[in-house]
Amino acid sequence: MNLNSNTGHYAWLKIKKGFIRNLFNLLVYLILLDFAFVFLFPYIYMTVTSLKSPIQLLDMLAKWIPRELHWDNYTLAVKGLDFGRSFGNSLIVTVLSTIGHVFSASLVAYGFARFRFPGKNILFSIVLFTLIVPAQTVIVPLFIQFNRMRLLDTYFPLILPTYLGVGLRGGLFIFIFRQFFLGVPYELEEAARIDGVSDLGIYFRIVLPISMSAVLVTSILSIVWHWNDFFEPMMYLKTKGKFLLPMMLPNLTFNLESYMQVADNVNKGVIMAGTFLSVMPILVVYLILQRHFVQSIARTGLTGM
Repeated sequence: MNLNSNTGHYAWLKIKKGFIRNLFNLLVYLILLDFAFVFLFPYIYMTVTSLKSPIQLLDMLAKWIPRELHWDNYTLAVKGLDFGRSFGNSLIVTVLSTIGHVFSASLVAYGFARFRFPGKNILFSIVLFTLIVPAQTVIVPLFIQFNRMRLLDTYFPLILPTYLGVGLRGGLFIFIFRQFFLGVPYELEEAARIDGVSDLGIYFRIVLPISMSAVLVTSILSIVWHWNDFFEPMMYLKTKGKFLLPMMLPNLTFNLESYMQVADNVNKGVIMAGTFLSVMPILVVYLILQRHFVQSIARTGLTGM
C-alpha cells in the first residue's frame, strides 16, 4: 500500500510540476505576444489602411480586414513620390555611405585595437562621446563648412563624412569593429608579419576577411539609418529632383493635388501606401538577413555591453 501510495504521490507531483511549467510558458508567450503586437501594430495598421478604398476608410466594419483590395492607392503613391527617381537617389546615397562606413570605421577601429600611440584613450573617448551628441547640435557649423566648400545641394555632405570615420553614427560603427578586433588572436597577425606582410596588408588580407560578422552588422545598421534619415538630407538638398525617398513623403499630397489634379483621391490610404513603399526596401533587406544579423551581433561582442 505504501509503495502504491508513494508512486501515486510522485505521479501527482510530476503532473503538477508539468502543469505549472506549461502555465508559466503560456504566460511568457502571452507577454511576448503583447510586446510583439505593440511593435507590429504600426506596420499592420499601415498595410491594412493602404489597401482600403475611400469608402472602406469610413466603414468601421472593415477596420482590420478590407472587403476588397484597393491597389489604386499604390498607383497614386508611386506617382506622388516620383518613386523611380527618389528610390534611385536613396539607393545611391545609402550604398555609397554604407561602403564608406564599413571601410573607414573598420580601419580606424583596427588602429585603436592593435596599435599604441599617445592620446589613444583620449581619442577613443572622443569617439564614444560622439555617440551622445545629437546631429542637430552640430548641423550649423557643418552647414557653414559645406557651404564654403560649395557642396550644398549635392550628395557629398551625406556621403563624404562616412569615408572620414564620422558621418551618421560613425562612432558606433568604430566601437563595433573595435570590439570585434579585440577578440581576434594576435597570432594570426604575428605570423603574417614574419612573412613580411605590412600592417595594411594584414588589415586587408587577414583582418578584414575574417570580420564579416562585424561588417554585416555595420552594413545593416548603416543601410537602415541612411535610408530613413530625413534631417540631414533636408538641410543639404534643395533641388526636388535630388530628394531622397523619405523627403518625398511630406510632399506626397501636395504633388498629387498640384500636378496630377487628383485631390479627391488623396486620402489616408494613399498616404499609408506611400509610407509602405518607403519602408519596404528596409523590410526586405532585414527579412533576408535577419538570421545572419542576430548571429553577427553575438559574434561582435555587443551582447556583453
